Amino acid sequence: MHADVTNSGDNSRDVTTQSPGSRSGRRTMLRRVAAFGAAGSMSLYLAVKILWITLEVRQGTADWVMLNLVTVVMALTGITLGLALGQSWGMRLPAWLVLPLAWIGSGFLVSLLPYMLVSAFLKQDAPAPGDGAAMPAWEAVFITVGFAGMAVGLVVALPIYLAERWPHAFAGRAGRPGREAGGAWPLLPAAALAVLWAFWAAGGTAGLNPAALAGWDANGRVLIGDGALCAALAGWSVWALSRRGGPRTPLWLPMAAGFVASGSLFAWGAWKLLWVLLPGAYRPFEYRGVAVAEHAVAIVTGLAVLLTLLREHRRRASAGR
Repeated sequence: MHADVTNSGDNSRDVTTQSPGSRSGRRTMLRRVAAFGAAGSMSLYLAVKILWITLEVRQGTADWVMLNLVTVVMALTGITLGLALGQSWGMRLPAWLVLPLAWIGSGFLVSLLPYMLVSAFLKQDAPAPGDGAAMPAWEAVFITVGFAGMAVGLVVALPIYLAERWPHAFAGRAGRPGREAGGAWPLLPAAALAVLWAFWAAGGTAGLNPAALAGWDANGRVLIGDGALCAALAGWSVWALSRRGGPRTPLWLPMAAGFVASGSLFAWGAWKLLWVLLPGAYRPFEYRGVAVAEHAVAIVTGLAVLLTLLREHRRRASAGR
């Protein structure tokens, strides 16, 4: 996360030269184990998707082939990201390549960890008798392990990777002395999204389409509550990095939280907006106009928070020279 992203590979350290018994060596080993675990977990998800595509093509039911092909590409990208975070050559990849993949990947998966934990305790509806579309247990296990394993692996490996490669983004304390550069305006839309999504998660229905609420269950409210948490963390990270932020807060907390939360706002906002705009492809729980507006705001807010993090790193890196 440096302004001179074209030259960031020259500033990367070759972690293979670190002593395995040193603190940095143990941290590097932890990064590798977590990263390889993430890649291995996502390969389970990839195996299920390839099987589905094969069966759909053979049985002539290719309606979902294109969507599954998209998820296959996403899974391959996730596996590649995991390998890059664990290998020494990943430290030499250009920042413009690795940062967007890490940002979107963590936004899609790491942000769902709270939802995964809470939804595991929710009562799941049993499939109807004779329902041939029920997913085999092993496929459900592979998909769950794939998502959860990738998310947990990124939680561990990604911050270590970023801290080793761009130490100025994580060392020291948050808060700015003196004049505030750039302002903290992304806090406002992030707070608005957090309030709106928390309202829906708590059972509010204003802005939701009554004709689409048949499937609006506890699982859906937990999921939107997870989005509210991400929006709140994105707003908090901007506040913590401003001169109004607490000077005792370790810098890595708002940088890491803001990176994942802003990636979640952007990635899920863009994904949902795409489906809302495709005619007849998806019926949102919200009124269509509300859905378009909320996802557009999420995309812009995610980008704005990311730019705030990049600007903060550039300022600290320049001051440390």
